[in-house]
Amino acid sequence: MPLLKHAFCPGYPPPFDSLVADYPGEDVYPQKDFRTEWGPIFHRGRLDGSAVVLVLGQDPATHESVSRRILVGEAGQRVQGLLAKLGVAHSYTMVNTFLYSVYGQGGGSRHEHDEHIADYRNRWLDALLDGTRVTTVITLGMLAASAYQSWLGSRPQLAAGLQHTALRHPTYPESASASGQKTLAAATEILLSDWNAHLPELRSHVQPDFPPTATVYGNSWQEGDLARIPQADLPPGSPDWWFELAAWASRTGKDTQLKRATIQVVVPTRARTWPVLTPTGGS
Repeated sequence: MPLLKHAFCPGYPPPFDSLVADYPGEDVYPQKDFRTEWGPIFHRGRLDGSAVVLVLGQDPATHESVSRRILVGEAGQRVQGLLAKLGVAHSYTMVNTFLYSVYGQGGGSRHEHDEHIADYRNRWLDALLDGTRVTTVITLGMLAASAYQSWLGSRPQLAAGLQHTALRHPTYPESASASGQKTLAAATEILLSDWNAHLPELRSHVQPDFPPTATVYGNSWQEGDLARIPQADLPPGSPDWWFELAAWASRTGKDTQLKRATIQVVVPTRARTWPVLTPTGGS
């Protein structure tokens, strides 16, 4: 078989094909609290049974709405860097607590215990964790930890075989500093200290793809702490700059309605490799 030039996510094999064909809509996710207009975004990573780590996040954001895979933006690149410190390059899969992007302050918390949201999410967790190679579940933030504990309550027989590591959410620094009670630098140090504290237990439970290093985090983000999203995680034909560390998508608009309806996508500066042409006239 010839070596493929471009890797890509192959899509959804059974039983995941049935799950993506049977997702809940606005009857379960009210539009006042979720951006259902941008559609459901299901996962990122391996669905072929090779995953040994499951990452449970919160909800998709701006970059995810365009790329149709979760944890692709800043949060995803921070998580990708964490996995690299564990020696995990590809044996992972990721799903979110919520299928749609949360809209507004407290939208997620208001639906933390919604039965129908949990029912669909638990079907994914069943498929990913029951009888698979996954040994470690990493939850990002309180809502994800709560969602996982809720699933465990219905499947207690699986609890003994799974290591659960609850981490602060990768964008904790930005959310914690937004209120002005902490500086961004102080909140970043809190996050990285939390992640450092859990690295030993993660390394002891995860079967790595390559030998992990003893590298830990400093008091702030350093070179190598963030990692590009692998090409094999995104749909076929995804442009190379979708994997970049530079941000390329943002919500814009002069009022809340237009901002909710608009995502601006801009090719990052260093990805603009086309020749510069001088107009010769006309338009």
